[in-house]
Amino acid sequence: MKIGLAFADYAWEGGAVRMAETLAAMSRSADDAGFDVIGVADHVWQGPHMGGAEQPMLECFTTLATIAAHTRRIRLMPMVAGVHFRAPGLLAKTVTTLDVLSGGRADLGIGAGWYEEEARGLGIDFPPVAERFERLEEAVRICLGMWDGERGCEKPVTGRHHRVDRALNVPQNLTRPRIMIGGGGEKKTLRLVARYADACNLYPGPDLGGKLAVLRRHCEAEGRDYDAIEKTCIMPFTAGDTASADELAGVLRTIAGAGVTRVIGILEGPDQVRGIDLVGERVLPAVADA
Repeated sequence: MKIGLAFADYAWEGGAVRMAETLAAMSRSADDAGFDVIGVADHVWQGPHMGGAEQPMLECFTTLATIAAHTRRIRLMPMVAGVHFRAPGLLAKTVTTLDVLSGGRADLGIGAGWYEEEARGLGIDFPPVAERFERLEEAVRICLGMWDGERGCEKPVTGRHHRVDRALNVPQNLTRPRIMIGGGGEKKTLRLVARYADACNLYPGPDLGGKLAVLRRHCEAEGRDYDAIEKTCIMPFTAGDTASADELAGVLRTIAGAGVTRVIGILEGPDQVRGIDLVGERVLPAVADA
């Protein structure tokens, strides 16, 4: 099993004055420990599950670029990019830039988006959910078009909501970013995973097995190899001491038994560097063969 991290809680000791220092330390620790990926939440306000809009939040791609500068091998990904935030062509170019400047380490996590209060508060369009799913599929198609070949497909990619007249992309990615579509919706999200994505992103609840079974059926309908899609889960990582770290390792091995091959842990609390070090020391070796 591969283990990644999600940076989403920025209520760090020292506040804004020390944020750059803290982010650099967290990134270096994760890279040195052997984590698979760092995902960064794509929001401009902090979510209600972490204290709400009055809590600190950093913009996703600026944060990922900073992480890239302090790491050597770990992969980098928005976790996940809200489709309502950016035009698809700009999103594809932004991910390409991250890939080129990080030496080929960028992936794209993308989803239909949520948190209407955030969007309305900052004047960002937030279409109804059905339209956001239409835009999600179009955005993935446009990204794939721009990432095709040496310069993009260089022909129009059109949909109901977006039109790219020339899907040109220079420089091209060093490695084609893997696409992870976030969410567990059985009718729309998992169908889009089967049709386009390299990875899914689910929660490790009691319905996990059922979600994977639905994904398998969508793969059969799309003529897609189910085993070619990476099965990813996201969950909080609480590891304050060796006992809790060992307990986390046991939970992750159970999740691996359900067919999940990568878990991305959401870090919380003021001393996340300590949490990274502890998970790296106790958990990564314990689940490496899971």
